Amino acid sequence: MGTARLASGSMAAEVETSLLPNITNAGINRSTGPTSLLTTPVSPATRLISKPNRRRPVLIVTVVIAAIAATVSAFAVRSYLSTSPRKSIESIAVLPFENKSGNADSDYLSDGVAESLIYKLSQLPNLRVSPRSSVFRYRGKDLDVEQVGAELGVDAVMSGRLTQRGDDLTISVDLVDVRNKKTLWGEHYERKISDLLVTQREIATTITEKLQLKLSGESAEKLAKKYTDNSEAYELFLRGQFHYGKRTKDELLQSIEFYQQAIKLDPNFALAYVGMARSYNVMPSFAFMSPKEAMPKAKAASERALQIDPNLAEAHAALANVLSLFEWDWAGTDREFKRAMELDPNVAEIHNRYGRSYLMPLGRMEEATAELKRALELEPISAPIGSNLVVIYLRSRKNNLALQQAKTMSAIEPNHPAIRSWLSYAYNANGMYAETIALNEKVLQSDPRDQDALSAIGFAYAKSGRRRDAEAVISKVNDIARSQYVSHYNMASIYGALGEKDKSLAELEKAFDERDRLCVESKYDFLMDPIREDPRFVALLKRLNLPE
Repeated sequence: MGTARLASGSMAAEVETSLLPNITNAGINRSTGPTSLLTTPVSPATRLISKPNRRRPVLIVTVVIAAIAATVSAFAVRSYLSTSPRKSIESIAVLPFENKSGNADSDYLSDGVAESLIYKLSQLPNLRVSPRSSVFRYRGKDLDVEQVGAELGVDAVMSGRLTQRGDDLTISVDLVDVRNKKTLWGEHYERKISDLLVTQREIATTITEKLQLKLSGESAEKLAKKYTDNSEAYELFLRGQFHYGKRTKDELLQSIEFYQQAIKLDPNFALAYVGMARSYNVMPSFAFMSPKEAMPKAKAASERALQIDPNLAEAHAALANVLSLFEWDWAGTDREFKRAMELDPNVAEIHNRYGRSYLMPLGRMEEATAELKRALELEPISAPIGSNLVVIYLRSRKNNLALQQAKTMSAIEPNHPAIRSWLSYAYNANGMYAETIALNEKVLQSDPRDQDALSAIGFAYAKSGRRRDAEAVISKVNDIARSQYVSHYNMASIYGALGEKDKSLAELEKAFDERDRLCVESKYDFLMDPIREDPRFVALLKRLNLPE
């Protein structure tokens, strides 16, 4: 059964190497330090991008990001504080920068500029910034900034273009007030390698001075904060972010490798640890890695990030995800999520995960719904968040609302795996098995090993009386299990629909032993209804340590 995909992000993604023994579930062995995360062999691609002559464009990007962030920040704050009758700019979307280099190898730079600006500008208390997962859906499209502004519900839209030619990097940016179609600001940056370091120091000093005049000391400190001084480590981090956003197994493994290489160069690069934690956190969602393999690594990376910087909201949220979905530590989950929201209350993904990974398993459905709706206010067209609202409705037994929400999201992104998966289960919850079968037969034609599709269609076959077809699905999943991790929770749901209670409970027992992330939802999942009254199911629920 499909679990909602993480965006990331925000900081969006999704190497199968193990951490060295000094990084365990309990944390870090300080006698050996953080480099124990770096056990993955360096690939030829990594060796290539690690060459010294590749670090210079990133230095330029860092300078320009700082310059753009400072200018936009100063503009936003001046607008906010102005006594002029002109309505202030209170929200902005930074669109993915267009790579005009004619070379796809520069995509990570153009994406990295936009993503870094989003992260920087999000530190401003009086400016709402559309997160990465919302704006990056526009990547590579012809854009009408007015339409984008309306869809994202923002006052202003920034667009940009990047060109790399040898040692030269050109970045052009425009900021448009979409309410009146006026260009508020535009700039064209050209940098030479020989002038880079001096220019960087000059711009950084100017930014700090201007922001200190306009912002509180705390806000200015956040905006000026540097997470690494190693330009090559930063380049590797940007590459990790780029691959994380792709969400295939190979891309997620590649993202982890790049984060590890960044950490090798700068062992105190907290954001690289957060990126690695998020990649490991998301691997079981796609059945790319078992929870027992991935989640301890996610915990170790998030704990190391917090050792370096205790005030990273994203690190607290990554740790909370492990504590809820893998360790079933509800007090710790609550503590970490609340700390994350205290540090940064405007991160949609944190509200999203708090609602689904903490409030919903505890049966606090109204609060969970409120958190998901708050997340959608911050990120209106997020596929993962919109899909998770479907899940909340299903667990609340509001099946009509679940179907309505799933159809709404499907109209926005019909091919998104999470949306398609939860639309299937909304169909199943409403007894619309023919619709589930038709939808997922198309998916399986292109990918016969898609576990989400197999789970949904297997359940629908069973409920439709097509026993042989359901058993064929079970056989297919057993074949897949010989070569990769599969969700026994999904197998339990198909056996339950077939009326095979003993087999269903046996599969669910395996799921609990593996710490399948869907186990925390089993108390309220309609898929478990056939075995809900069985004492063996009640005994399994007690293992979740859910508060009474």
